[in-house]
Order: sequence, then C-alpha cells, then structure tokens
Amino acid sequence: MTTSPTGPLSPTGPAGPAGPADSTGPSSATGPGGSGSGIPDLITFDDVRDAARRLTGVAHRTPVLCSRTLDALVGAEVHLKCENFQRVGAFKFRGAYNAVSRLSPEQLARGVAAYSSGNHAQAVALAARELGSRAVIVMPEDSPKSKIDATAGYGAEIVRYDRYTADRAALAHQLAEERGLALIPPYDHPHVIAGQGTAALELIEETGPLDALLAPIGGGGLMAGSAVAATALAPGIRMIGVEPEAGDDTFRSLAAGHPVTIPVPRTIADGQAVAAPGALTFGINQRLLDSVALVSDDEIRAAMAFAFERLKIVTEPSGASALAALLAGRHRLTPLPPRIGLIISGGNIGLDRFLELMA
Repeated sequence: MTTSPTGPLSPTGPAGPAGPADSTGPSSATGPGGSGSGIPDLITFDDVRDAARRLTGVAHRTPVLCSRTLDALVGAEVHLKCENFQRVGAFKFRGAYNAVSRLSPEQLARGVAAYSSGNHAQAVALAARELGSRAVIVMPEDSPKSKIDATAGYGAEIVRYDRYTADRAALAHQLAEERGLALIPPYDHPHVIAGQGTAALELIEETGPLDALLAPIGGGGLMAGSAVAATALAPGIRMIGVEPEAGDDTFRSLAAGHPVTIPVPRTIADGQAVAAPGALTFGINQRLLDSVALVSDDEIRAAMAFAFERLKIVTEPSGASALAALLAGRHRLTPLPPRIGLIISGGNIGLDRFLELMA
C-alpha cells in the first residue's frame, strides 16, 4: 500500500454517529491525494458545514467567553472561543474525527497513523477509539508528558522520535505503508481543515458577524478552516493569524509568495513548532488572510497569566498566542475594529510545566 502525504482517505464511507454518509465528498475530486484520488484540493463552506453535521453530538460545542476587563484593556468587544474545553483539550479533535469518520469500514479495521507533538496525537487516538479503530502515533521525545500520557490513555501505540534530527512525516509514512494504516495528517488535508473550521463556524453562529478573527497558526489548519468559515459568514471580516517569533514560517512564506522552510523552532509554544506550512493550508491562507502577527515567548507567558488570573481558564502556550497578540498590540489591526473574535486553541499543559512558565 502506498501512502501519500494526504493519506488514503476517501470521501466515501461511514459518517459514524455524527452525521449522514458522505456520498460525494467535498467540492473537488482531485487534489493533494493525486488526480482521481477522491481527495479534494478545495475546501468550501459547504465542507465545513458537512463537518459540523458529522461532529454534532461527538465534539463539544465549546463556550464563547467575554471579559469586560479584556474589552477595556484593548478597546474592543472581544469574544473568545474556548477550545481548551474541547474533547482532548484542543480544537484538533474536530479535524481528526471528521477525517477518521470518512474512512471505509475496511480501513478502520486496519487502523490509522498520525504524527504530532501532542494535540493531534490525542485527537486521532480518541477518534480512532470512538470509531472502533486503532491508532499508531509518531510523537517527538520532548512532547509534554501530559500529552504523551493522554495519547496512550486513549489506547494508541506511541512511536517516539527526535524532532531535531528525524523526519516525523517520513517515519509516519513508513509505518503507515508497512502496516496498511490510513495516515491522518495534522493539518494539510481537506477533511482535517474542514473539521477545524467548525470552531469559527460555531463562534460566529453565536456572536453574529465579527469585524476580525485572530487564531494561532502552526501548520495552518485551524487558520485555514476558520478563514473559509468566517469569510463566508461575515464577508469583509479581517483574518489575522498569529505565530511565535521563533516559528514564523507562515509569516515568511506569505512574504515570499511561496512556502518557506525554517529551522525547527525552539519556542514554548510546542504546538506551533512547525518548520513549514502545509501546501494546502498555505494556499488557503495566502488567499484569505489579511496578515500574520508575531509574538514573543514572554508575551505568550503574559497572555497565559492573564487568562488564568482574569478569565479563570488554563491555556497551553499555543492556545494563548492569539490572546498574546491582542494584549501586546501586535494584532496588526489599525484602527482596532469594534468586534473581535479570538480562538483559544487548547489547554493541554501539565501542572508542573504551567507553574514553571508562570514563575
């Protein structure tokens, strides 16, 4: 069995308990999986809505919080979509379940593979368990212990690697090919992107049209899916991605006009420690983003502290990066529009690590 970077996912097959069977899949029959693969290269708002149907009753419809203190600090009405309350503690469950639920019964029986620093790992492991499948997950040796333990707790087999010397994607592809597993990429796949976009869909359904939306960028799946959903629901909305200064691959790529690879980032935001954007996510973000803001690790720490002290929520560093951009004035919105949405992407952090960062 040959496995491409998009994996042997098919737009046909069982929808699982979350929605109706998908007889046609998203909008295109070709794409990253190769011509005729059945894997689309375009993601439409209809794809996001279809993902939302599949996720109904499976994923949490996470809360949207507001804070008068935050509004007064930044001078705008801010609505925070809190994906730290999602299953597995992060938005990643949305895309993982949407992708795994589309596999055929035969492929589910063989199992799935994924590579991730933690949140996608947990998401695929849980999605596989929910759908009666098994998961093999490639994780870096320095992944937070809380994320490794949670992934194992969902029943996954974990294969470790050194993120600074080994190619995680190549290792996952090799395992998938050898064992006949379906590879579920962390971000660069249409079904994953469409699933992630349901976070922005829910946010704007609850708040009504927003003037701007800020979201973290790692590989770009959350931002790409959110941009597809938000621009459909709120034409004219300004889309701002946020990266750590040390992990500015999308910022550099947009400036260059093509994907750029940087050294593996060293940042406290481990969920955003990505060396290059995905080909598919970059194409969407290049088309729909207004700009990318960069934040320092210290600004991320300050945002985590603000979220804990004033909002009473715990975020992991990546989960707080969009809030950091807003609090530090790095949002690249001049003038600041009156109604802003912001995605808190996750809260997977161990107590010891949280206290260390807050010290």
